[in-house]
Amino acid sequence: MKLLEADLSYFNYLEKGFAGEKKFDNMIKEHISIEHIVLNDLLLEHNNTKFQIDSLLFLSNTIHFFEIKNNEGDYYIDNDLWYKSPKKEIKNPLHQLKRSTTLLRGLLQELRINTQIVEHLVFVNPEFHLYNASMYLPITYPTQLNRMMDKLNSLNNSKINENHIKLANQLLNLHIKEPSYFRLPDYTFDQLTKGITCANCDAFIERYQKTTIRCNHCGFKENITNAVIRSIDEFSLLFPDRKITKNTIQEWCKIASHKTIKRILTSNYKQLGKSVSTHYVKQGN
Repeated sequence: MKLLEADLSYFNYLEKGFAGEKKFDNMIKEHISIEHIVLNDLLLEHNNTKFQIDSLLFLSNTIHFFEIKNNEGDYYIDNDLWYKSPKKEIKNPLHQLKRSTTLLRGLLQELRINTQIVEHLVFVNPEFHLYNASMYLPITYPTQLNRMMDKLNSLNNSKINENHIKLANQLLNLHIKEPSYFRLPDYTFDQLTKGITCANCDAFIERYQKTTIRCNHCGFKENITNAVIRSIDEFSLLFPDRKITKNTIQEWCKIASHKTIKRILTSNYKQLGKSVSTHYVKQGN
């Protein structure tokens, strides 16, 4: 669907942030060789206040808390206020980091965990630059990322024990899986573009063969059964209250062959009802 300007801006913001977090996660996987535990993308709550954690790195006696930013362009600080050049004020990410660190510390105290927390505001985009920043702020710039990884790796006496694993599991259990502030634009079934999208590049598939589909955009090939099941999963995510029927899925996938849709549904889903009330649910439901 075509997004309104505000929704498109919000989507781009989320997508860019996610890309930055994945980039940092990959750096941790590739560079950190000492014993450690990593937790990513947690939503926690303390004192009725929710807070987001991009990445936690558990070492022997320390938890490193990383707030990841994928900003690009020129920024500057003026009287503790942050601006994107020329003069667009933005939220001070250090305030966000301090708030989340304080809430995490309170949560750990509630769990009777006494450990040091080291906070890091990490900028991963090589096109980012910040003016007027004190060198004593807990900021890591793109050009410093490799040195930060080397410094963490130099703590070669790090040992992970059962207490670290217990704490990590406690935090995972406290993770809020469905944030109440999650925001989606309004949409309807009729409003959305129909068709199967490529699993590799997200372009819409234009032609279908009997057993495979091929993307004209990137050349990626996929078994048609897998592609249809993937599209049904997307349909169910977008429309959890609508039933999976042959006609609906045929329209949703934009496949002309009624026989192909029927074969995939009867082979991979459980049929409920008869005649006009026939619909399908996942096996085991």
